[in-house]
Amino acid sequence: MRYHEGETDGGGGGAPVAVRRRAGYRSPVGAPLTYRPRESVRSATAGGEPARVAPVVTLLTPDERLRVQAVGLGAFEAVHRDAMEDVVHELRGRSCAAVVVSTAQVARSGRATAARVGDVVRGFPRVPVVALVADAGPGVPQVLLALGRAGVRCLVDARQADGWQSLRDVLGSDPARQVGREALARLAPDLEGACEGCQRFFGALFEVPPEPVTVQMLARRLGVRPTTLMSRFARAGLPSPKRYLAYARLARAARLLENRSATLAAAADQLEYSSAQSFGRHVRMLLGIGAAQFRREYDAERMLARFRDELVAPHAARLRRFAPLGRV
Repeated sequence: MRYHEGETDGGGGGAPVAVRRRAGYRSPVGAPLTYRPRESVRSATAGGEPARVAPVVTLLTPDERLRVQAVGLGAFEAVHRDAMEDVVHELRGRSCAAVVVSTAQVARSGRATAARVGDVVRGFPRVPVVALVADAGPGVPQVLLALGRAGVRCLVDARQADGWQSLRDVLGSDPARQVGREALARLAPDLEGACEGCQRFFGALFEVPPEPVTVQMLARRLGVRPTTLMSRFARAGLPSPKRYLAYARLARAARLLENRSATLAAAADQLEYSSAQSFGRHVRMLLGIGAAQFRREYDAERMLARFRDELVAPHAARLRRFAPLGRV
């Protein structure tokens, strides 16, 4: 550890004090070691960069694109495509919040496009498809009937006074947060009475965006040193933070893979694995099965149930007394 002379204590007297620095920790000698992230750390956490917004794939007329782009500012990212084949390609490549199809654009494109919308509804059941009516031109009533037969269940009429605001409300929710909400609701009875630090730990496992993918990132977000966090879990006789984090990532992976048309490579990329092979090795190490079998046997609900059954329920009494971030 290095000591730097000549820095003042900030108290107005200008008296030099020794300051110790180590990996982002900075405090006067003799004072408790506290965590203050470096600028590079702060820029990757809350307040350092604009929050990500969920991508929404659209099939719209040129005029409708401008309106959707305007209402989506700060709520969602509109990714405009010219044909349903391009929409499907986008859905396979990354996790999207929704698909918006314009009845006017579908009417211009023909019946084949409406049938392709049905393929999207069936192939990506976790991605809602929203029909947008902004112009009641010729053929739109027939398109609405065709979209209904294709399985589209959400309709926004932008001709109404609050139509565009309704579209923003429908699309502004990030589906990536759904797993976190479901997890915390499932764990709430087991963690009832637990301290704030314990609640924060489990909330941070599923926090988006962005999700922590290493214990170092998780500890940094919680304001504690990684070694301290890991040693507290070990002393309490609990599973390691790494195992909690790994199961949380698999729950998110299971949600992504519920869409039958989503590829293992796309899910691996979304969750920041280096490759689909790396994701497969991770699954085998934790669950003893391959990635393909994981996809067949686990959806998000079942993976969250395993998370609770293995990592929370057997340790509930201990977790209620546990303070992973220290006592205040």
